Amino acid sequence: MIDGKAERFLKEVAKAPMSALLLDYDGTLAPFAMDRQQAAPYSGLTEVLQGIVDTGRTRLVIVTGRDAHEIRPLLPLRPTPEVWGAHGLQRLLPDESCRMPEIPASVAQALDDAKRWLAYQGLEDKAEVKPGSIAVHWRGLEETAASELRGRILVGWFPIADRAGLKLLEFDGGVEMRMPDRDKGDAVRTILMEVGAGVPVAYLGDDATDEHAFRALGDRGLTVLVRPRQRRTAARVWLKPPEELLEFLSYWLDAVQATRLSRSAAY
Repeated sequence: MIDGKAERFLKEVAKAPMSALLLDYDGTLAPFAMDRQQAAPYSGLTEVLQGIVDTGRTRLVIVTGRDAHEIRPLLPLRPTPEVWGAHGLQRLLPDESCRMPEIPASVAQALDDAKRWLAYQGLEDKAEVKPGSIAVHWRGLEETAASELRGRILVGWFPIADRAGLKLLEFDGGVEMRMPDRDKGDAVRTILMEVGAGVPVAYLGDDATDEHAFRALGDRGLTVLVRPRQRRTAARVWLKPPEELLEFLSYWLDAVQATRLSRSAAY
């Protein structure tokens, strides 16, 4: 059974002509996978999201740490949704146009230096190179090995990042060197300005990086932590994947279908 806050929010969705559903991908819509290109959504999730999109009553947006272009093959919705990638650095629109800030030469040089350092350490197989950032993943390693790798990366990368004014952002299972001026909260703030007041907005995420989005949305909408185990968070609601997540999204689909049907009957 869904939380009372979520139930009240979904009643607002049912009454509204338009709503916005903002979703993290890895760890939220899809379980983590060692091969990141095989991280498929939980069973049944794509069909429910497609149903939500088909009603035309919800603006669906993916907000992810990945390169934005990686999402569409994994989540084949039609029409393709808007995707904010690289923790808010990229904005890939449904028409395939992609917006992102220009990467300064000093930043590009630092990211190249970080990549070379990984190659020297024999760690390039754990690297994910993205626009404006580079990440190292240690998810799946035994705890001691993960801790040792984390220490090596932080010590090796800190002087490189510090020299160029870059940020070391830790997430569940890794760390990323990136430009410091954008995060997932910026994506949320932009969408809030675009949809305007009175539109119900929800953000669902699992990671520490999603906390920026939770705080940006605040009391303006519903913030949902999607995670097997609860942790300290700014989110107002906690859902366990996949069952509670699928239940919540199914209720959302019911709400927007009811809105569409009631409006059709009025005509």
